Amino acid sequence: MGKKGIVCEGGAMRGIYTAGVLDVFMENGIETDMLMGVSAGACFGCNYISGQIERTLRYNIRFAKDPRYCSFRSLLMTGDIYGYEFCYHELPEKLDPFDFESFRKSEKEFYVVATDVETGKAVYKKLEKMDREDMEWVRASASMPMVSRDVIIEGRRYLDGGIADSIPVEAAMNMGYEKNIVILTRPEGYQKKPETLYPLEKIRYRKHPEFLNTLAHRHEDYNRELEVCRQLSEEGKALIIRPGEAPQAGRIEHDTAKLTATYMLGRKDGEAALGRVKAFLRDE
Repeated sequence: MGKKGIVCEGGAMRGIYTAGVLDVFMENGIETDMLMGVSAGACFGCNYISGQIERTLRYNIRFAKDPRYCSFRSLLMTGDIYGYEFCYHELPEKLDPFDFESFRKSEKEFYVVATDVETGKAVYKKLEKMDREDMEWVRASASMPMVSRDVIIEGRRYLDGGIADSIPVEAAMNMGYEKNIVILTRPEGYQKKPETLYPLEKIRYRKHPEFLNTLAHRHEDYNRELEVCRQLSEEGKALIIRPGEAPQAGRIEHDTAKLTATYMLGRKDGEAALGRVKAFLRDE
């Protein structure tokens, strides 16, 4: 029996779409061997490992307008648009507790993707405890350039995993996960365009030429990965779930109605895909 995984791309608050899909999976007993998340896919995907249905929706609705969670005030005061202490410690440890015990007992593997600022390459980190060090990897995966400080782990600098590998289905296959459900946060037909902030990024990250090179080609890499997903889908090695319409939530979203609508779109598409998902995961 081949190993099976779920690969979740990012998209900041559009990632609440992914949470809707994963909640449907949990409610219907959809089990895989692994989940690999990028950025929001990592932040929200960990709840699939801990088995916490609706947790992502609950705390995003509760804190959507809280400046400690996500705000330009936080960016000006701390250097991070998503508040470090609030998002990665106060919230999961106290305000809406993450089930650390269930996560650690789970037989599913959990990987997050971050980008090494020195090399511009993707790093695929397996997390087993979700302790403070592991949380730093989740934070690194979700730290968008220009609006986040570099996350320093063991002397190396990391930022958003989506910079180097937005849809890491090839990485999952190289790890031995032969069949993967790929959850995207953009509708069919979407193609990424060159970075509009690249002139500013050239100034901000001028000391890191390899990182800048990755940023410059990010759109090309993303669009190539979409084509890889299409090919793998045709070969029966990937099953793609993507929004049936443009999600209402933007990358930075404080409107709870738009967040809820995007989550419900994920639920709708997840429920519609259940038959295909069960057939895809069934061992031949």
